[in-house]
Amino acid sequence: MYQILVCEDEKSIGDALEIYLKNEGYEVLRAENGIEALETLKKEEVHLILMDIMMPKMDGIRATMKIREEKNIPIIILSAKGEDYDKVLGLNVGADDYVTKPFNPIELLARVKSQLRRFTSLGSLNQTVSKSAIVKTGGLEIDLDAHRVTVDGEEKKLTPVEFGILSFLAQNAGNVFSISQIYENVWNEPSLNAENTVSVHIRRIREKIEINAREPKYVKVVWGVGYKVEKIQ
Repeated sequence: MYQILVCEDEKSIGDALEIYLKNEGYEVLRAENGIEALETLKKEEVHLILMDIMMPKMDGIRATMKIREEKNIPIIILSAKGEDYDKVLGLNVGADDYVTKPFNPIELLARVKSQLRRFTSLGSLNQTVSKSAIVKTGGLEIDLDAHRVTVDGEEKKLTPVEFGILSFLAQNAGNVFSISQIYENVWNEPSLNAENTVSVHIRRIREKIEINAREPKYVKVVWGVGYKVEKIQ
């Protein structure tokens, strides 16, 4: 049974989210601000967080930053329509995806299921690791079973979505993929307005694995086409 933390200060929205999630068989925990969310994470096993941005005491951006200091739990930002800056900022500080208010329940549940599927399949839960499948290009090494990334022997901490993007590109090193292709292969759903989402995640991957993110050695852009991981012997 997955436990989902709904961090939302508007009671009517929180109640609606709780009903949708419980109808799908999820257990729901509630918080009304970022401070309450952090306290809940200390006491409960949480598998996914729905995080509102505008909240009292501690907003969703600061809460996401604090959570990412220790945990790779999937975080879906809830943002009002038109808050594009907040969406991008949320992704920049560690959120995995966002849903726009007023949200479509079918879209929301699809995003939740997609993130949970990725979280569990990438070994972020208690998964037994057998013989590792290793992908290497130059000094970049990805252990697909252990969900572990190292660069020149130094381990790099990636979120499940970042790991999914990097491992997809690395397994197809040398090939260029459009933003839509990356989104559809990693999120396992049709690509709709995915440019910001993918671009922000790519930027964060570069900041973590590259010596100089502005002159990347591994994850490169092919202007007008998409992204690739360089094939290095």
